[in-house]
Amino acid sequence: VVRVNVWWPPLLPIRSVGSPHPYHLKARVKVRLAGYPRKHNEGRVELFYRGEWGTICDDDFSLANANVLCRQLGFVSATGWTHSAKYGKGQGKIWLDNVLCNGGEKSIDSCKSRGWGNSDCTHDEDAGIICKDERIPGFVDSNIIDVDEFKVEEVRLWPVVATARKKMPITEGVVEVKHRNGWAHVCDLGWTVQNTRVICGMLGFPHERKVNKNFYKLYLERQKNQILVHSVSCTGTEVHLAACPLEYSKPNSTSFCLGGMPAVVSCMPGPLFLQNSSLKKKVKVSTNVRLKGGSKVGEGRVEVLKDRDWGTVCDDRWNLQSASVVCRELGFGTAKEALTGARIGQGIGPIHMNEVKCVGHERSIWMCPYKNITAEDCQHTEDAAVRCNVPYMGLENSETWYWDSSNVTQMVLSGVRCTGEEMSLSHCQHHKTVSCQKSAAKFAAGVICSETASDLVLNAPLVQQTVYIEDRPLHMLYCAAEEDCLSKSAAKANWPYGHRRLLRFSSEIRNIGRADFKPKAGRHSWVWHACHGHYHSMDIFTHYDLLNANGTKVAEGHKASFCLEDTDCQEGVSKRYECANFGEQGITVGCWDLYRHDIDCQWIDITDVKPGNYIFQVVINPNYEVAESDFSNNAMKCNCKYDGHRIWLHNCHLGGALSEEAERLFEKYPGQLNNKVS
Repeated sequence: VVRVNVWWPPLLPIRSVGSPHPYHLKARVKVRLAGYPRKHNEGRVELFYRGEWGTICDDDFSLANANVLCRQLGFVSATGWTHSAKYGKGQGKIWLDNVLCNGGEKSIDSCKSRGWGNSDCTHDEDAGIICKDERIPGFVDSNIIDVDEFKVEEVRLWPVVATARKKMPITEGVVEVKHRNGWAHVCDLGWTVQNTRVICGMLGFPHERKVNKNFYKLYLERQKNQILVHSVSCTGTEVHLAACPLEYSKPNSTSFCLGGMPAVVSCMPGPLFLQNSSLKKKVKVSTNVRLKGGSKVGEGRVEVLKDRDWGTVCDDRWNLQSASVVCRELGFGTAKEALTGARIGQGIGPIHMNEVKCVGHERSIWMCPYKNITAEDCQHTEDAAVRCNVPYMGLENSETWYWDSSNVTQMVLSGVRCTGEEMSLSHCQHHKTVSCQKSAAKFAAGVICSETASDLVLNAPLVQQTVYIEDRPLHMLYCAAEEDCLSKSAAKANWPYGHRRLLRFSSEIRNIGRADFKPKAGRHSWVWHACHGHYHSMDIFTHYDLLNANGTKVAEGHKASFCLEDTDCQEGVSKRYECANFGEQGITVGCWDLYRHDIDCQWIDITDVKPGNYIFQVVINPNYEVAESDFSNNAMKCNCKYDGHRIWLHNCHLGGALSEEAERLFEKYPGQLNNKVS
């Protein structure tokens, strides 16, 4: 006999994988999306069963499971799913584990699983789903999509002094939460430093600081305050206020904050956002963690320093808590997104960490539990990345836009030189007084912006392995001389007699960025070189230099882009560029262009170089003709020893691959990246 409560669905028996339900009733398990930050069509999956909300473990989770759940919520289908509690860890039961749907089920409880409440998981493994933002026509159901009636999405600090509102970033003020079409306050009864930490993190600040409440009390007593949130109980590890247990005010209630006042917090900005130069010197940012490849401040691939080498972090178990530790360590707030699958490009070199499990209180990612990895554990296709909360700076009031410049009447900046790290053009070096002879439209600078860019790197070990010396007869170098690939003394040689001594090597140039590398010039402007029988899409694609201990160039070479094409690609990536038949030139993301050691101009002419110790340097895209997300890794350097007969390269590495200390040991001079012979 089965007894069914009028108000709740019956308890379904725990069953092993593969066993069907003994019966089906119309009433179904309720589903909702939870967690923060998220959009309305994504989130942590929570199921209501036996009067209690619980989660689903990500073991064996699939897109078919996500499709079933999205349709239960009224969306047409799923576009993806997430693992490792991307939307934060749930609470209470883990109702289902090893769920196996075929995709056609009407409800998640029709799929195979280990049974209700039978799981060996923790909430670190809570599954999430991303639904296509399109509703099923005519869908009506009582499923709960949002966690609570009052969804806290946006928070701000409101300074009571008008002048403080004009100084960016705003670091102190009354806490206000977006409510309907306005803003409401939070009662400070029981307010803790953990609550302040969460608020500051949301607003892009790494730390909290003490605030003078009495200053605000006089002002707030004269105001009519709308209190929306009655109580906040954060632990300090949450990435969003809405992830904290909250109690909301009852409708028409006015007395629940007696003895209290609207909450006020003060935050400490990171060094990048400090206006006070003396404070900048006191606030230190980690030198053991960095972000690379991002298009905005506060985002990028996570790289960590270990044993003097920079390496990446594998994305297994990568979540918002671990990402937030990285963000705070670098002077930002909590993480908006913990990105997996090399979403901000693949790194190079070692992978130092895997299965990082931060709680959220740690001061450095190195304080979090993690696993050392082997080559079998992870590949760079699994590099972890973050997008951090950063303070609002109001920089759009000095933003620069691309326009046709037909109505230019005056120039406001000239001599602009940026490093690429600045947040605004006004922060870059520029002439104190505008020095531009004409204000005509053709002299106006313009930009075209993109969220993604290429990132070229040289295979340093291959250069080290393939280097050798060749004495090449002059009668075989006429085309190379026409391409200007020999040193100046070659012009005085007794052609076609004699030879030139060439330092030869292979170069494999990979695109590890997020956009294809394509020549700036279109095919209509490529230059035909009849001697070698090819087009040049870039006059100078690489510089090859030999430097002495003082950084002075003793020999040089350069490589025009004879043909930029995909020689080969990593698994799963197809070639897109091929030079044959005047084809398109470029290097696809995930592919590489190989210049073999035995082709013309793949050398440095060292005929006039004396035996000794040198620095061998290769710089890709030296004139910055094509946009890249990271130019610091375009240069490769090696220690070079030449005894007059043989040559050796060792310690070949890319720019930014070593710690500052290791780089100082490598060379006692800063080196140079231009192509001017001293």
